[in-house]
Amino acid sequence: MCIAAWTWQAHPAYGLLLLFNRDEYHSRPTRPAQWWAAAGEEGEEILGGRDELGGGTWLGCTKGGKLAFLTNVREPSPRDGARSRGELPVRAGRVHWSMQLKLQRKQISTMVLILYWLMCIQEPWCTSLISQVLRLGQSFNRFLAAHDDAEVSLKQMVEELMTDTVKADRSAVPDTGVDPDWEYQLSSIFIDTKKGQARYGTRSMAAIGVKLDGEVTFYERSLASSLWNENVVQFEMDMAQ
Repeated sequence: MCIAAWTWQAHPAYGLLLLFNRDEYHSRPTRPAQWWAAAGEEGEEILGGRDELGGGTWLGCTKGGKLAFLTNVREPSPRDGARSRGELPVRAGRVHWSMQLKLQRKQISTMVLILYWLMCIQEPWCTSLISQVLRLGQSFNRFLAAHDDAEVSLKQMVEELMTDTVKADRSAVPDTGVDPDWEYQLSSIFIDTKKGQARYGTRSMAAIGVKLDGEVTFYERSLASSLWNENVVQFEMDMAQ
């Protein structure tokens, strides 16, 4: 599964701090975070990683202040021929995205989609708290309490919080309908496991910081060919949009 944690207007220097781990099969072709526009899509370019198989993204933002990310929901029987979830963050910047989501919801694999408009939002909350979500939330709160009067290092935040490999107690593993041992293997914040001969786990760790003056920093560590690579992109949010 993927996991995210964020805080909104709770730090003296940042309007938003977001952490995100993307978990996927290691063999799935992926590009690191960069600016790109989806083929056939109107609207702003997106800053985010790109799934080369499905053509979408799991986490993306725009200079106009829109941000979208998604996590998967495990299903005992995934839908055959379902469209990629990654289409949704790409389309989130378009005017009629909600209508498209309604029309296509039966064609897309189950997921949780979070949409942020950085200029005017309300903070959402988790509806199902599982062990690694609680663990990350507690660690995030401790980190923020220790850095409440200084600029935050996104790299440090990722290294301290998103590389946690501690698994849940087997008694605390939720019943989602999938194999309990597989569920246990996926119960840490950072995942590294195998399903059959296929390697599966955390492929990308990202942090986004939006300062009160509109400066945005996108920090990412991504895995490619068994090597971890760092990527940092900074830009000024277009306050006029």
